[in-house]
Amino acid sequence: MNRRKVLITGASGLIGGLTIQHLGHKYELTGLSRRPVKGIPHVSADITDAVTIKPAFDGIHTVLHLAAATAADQVCEWAPTMATTIQGTLNVYEAAREAGVQRVVFFSSGCCQLAWEWDSNHPYGIIANGPDNEIPETWPMVELDWSVRPDSPYAVGKLFGENLARYYSDKYGISTIAIRLGAVLREDRPMLRRHFPGFLSQADCVQLIDKCLSAPDSVTFEVLNAISENKYRWRSTDRTKDVLDWRPTGSADVYSWLKA
Repeated sequence: MNRRKVLITGASGLIGGLTIQHLGHKYELTGLSRRPVKGIPHVSADITDAVTIKPAFDGIHTVLHLAAATAADQVCEWAPTMATTIQGTLNVYEAAREAGVQRVVFFSSGCCQLAWEWDSNHPYGIIANGPDNEIPETWPMVELDWSVRPDSPYAVGKLFGENLARYYSDKYGISTIAIRLGAVLREDRPMLRRHFPGFLSQADCVQLIDKCLSAPDSVTFEVLNAISENKYRWRSTDRTKDVLDWRPTGSADVYSWLKA
């Protein structure tokens, strides 16, 4: 059986590396990023350059779109967000459309709803930041149909990508699964107090990517949350589990806040 051809944008990053390491046997992977990537065919280009990225999309069935302006000094700045997270994502979708790509798996961000933490009428800020003795025993899960509340220019850029995906799905028939990603960390464990609600283990992330890449054609457009089974999680993952049969096994709860 021929393996599905998958292009990874931002292939040189952490999640791109995890995909190559754990799913390279299952899919025919190629990479697109500014820095070279070992182990798979690769095109060195920046997604802000709409012309030079096009050859990477030839013959591709699915694009795993990870590339964005994510450096610590970029997520709160508009210029890199506009250039990479917004214009770059438009370039990726246009290249995908011209090449006849069937699906884009777009890694959005939980930051699209993270400003619910700023609302003093809800407990999410206390859950994320303390004080611990004020955390309630229960709280309503923030569902996907709740209002978006972006917490940064980066999050606004990701919401542009989600709406762009809706447009390309409806107008051009490109299936898109947009994932509002939790905190996937190189150390594969919470490193800050506020990581505990939104932590996503590397294994859960890889399983989710596999589920997205192999999802049936009937999945035409979805926006889904991705967070491990953390006690203090406050964004719902029910639809992710229902649509993709995703079964996360990781949890931030095995780590101590004092050690984070």
